[in-house]
Amino acid sequence: MKGRNLAEVMMGAVVLAAAALFLGYAILHGGRAPVAAGITLTAAFDRVDGLAEGADVRIGGVKVGSVTGLAIDPQSFQAVATLRVRSDLRLPRDSSAEIQSEGLLGGRYVAIVPGGAEAVLADGGRITETQGSISLESLLGRFIFSVTQMNSGGGGEARR
Repeated sequence: MKGRNLAEVMMGAVVLAAAALFLGYAILHGGRAPVAAGITLTAAFDRVDGLAEGADVRIGGVKVGSVTGLAIDPQSFQAVATLRVRSDLRLPRDSSAEIQSEGLLGGRYVAIVPGGAEAVLADGGRITETQGSISLESLLGRFIFSVTQMNSGGGGEARR
């Protein structure tokens, strides 16, 4: 009986050690490491719901950088995201940034859509054309409200 308890404890220790190794590997190699070399850009958004430091910055779905900071502008009350992107990209000055979702339950990332201007964004530049995150809860609430208004006869159409 005593030998069986010792075997169970040892097996539990092996399972916990393996879980700790997997967790350590996931943290170190999870793909959320910031871009070490590159340029720093800022972009102001109305909403950054779900966007976190370390989130990806992508162009055409390819990771080209990461979000290195989030702050609030005390004058405009907009959320300002600091982005670090690869310096070899030479982004046009009229590029735009939008916060997109990886999926229905996925995280958020910043998608940059390159513009067509000749001038490029320099280190410390600001992306002025932005679109904040869209709240799924808000969209569902509006949809449910409009459906109930239509069903109750308040949809604006006269009934015959």
